[in-house]
Amino acid sequence: MRGEVTPVAGAAEHGAGGVRAVVLDLDGVLADSLAVAREAFALAYAEVVGGGVAPVDEYCRHPGRYLPDVLRLMGLPAAMADPFVRESNRLAHLVTPVDGAAGVLGALRGRGIGLAVATGRSGGRARDLLGRLDLLRLVDHVVGSDEVARPKPAPDIVRRALELLGVAPADALMVGDAPSDLASARAAGV
Repeated sequence: MRGEVTPVAGAAEHGAGGVRAVVLDLDGVLADSLAVAREAFALAYAEVVGGGVAPVDEYCRHPGRYLPDVLRLMGLPAAMADPFVRESNRLAHLVTPVDGAAGVLGALRGRGIGLAVATGRSGGRARDLLGRLDLLRLVDHVVGSDEVARPKPAPDIVRRALELLGVAPADALMVGDAPSDLASARAAGV
């Protein structure tokens, strides 16, 4: 699924006009950022942990999760977060929008659908990246994992996005590419 936008599963059940809002994940859904994340993780590991092979594949088994949670789950030092963010920002020019993302967002906006991004990134980093990709102008709200009490897979981030959009869970869809996206959406009633 990486690199292209496909129809949303479950959209047909809502029927035409039933969906008032769509909450989207960022990485893997709107932004093709996996290569940059892998590189930033390897560099942060080398800087903080030192020698040895960085467990990049294990890191990639936690898509959509907030980095501090991933580091904790992997038993890695929390000190890796700052170098990871620094390197991600340094390499951000290599991140591209997923093919068709701008068109899909524009079409949804044209139909009056409210749009929010709910991401495992921090809110500031997410808004910066969406701005670089010229997608920020196409969404109504961006909610980062640092802006809620509990990040994905908890429902807090989806609930916050819906609150900002003024839409009930029954009138919304979630577009994500990871189990944590689905768990968060389901727990929020989306």
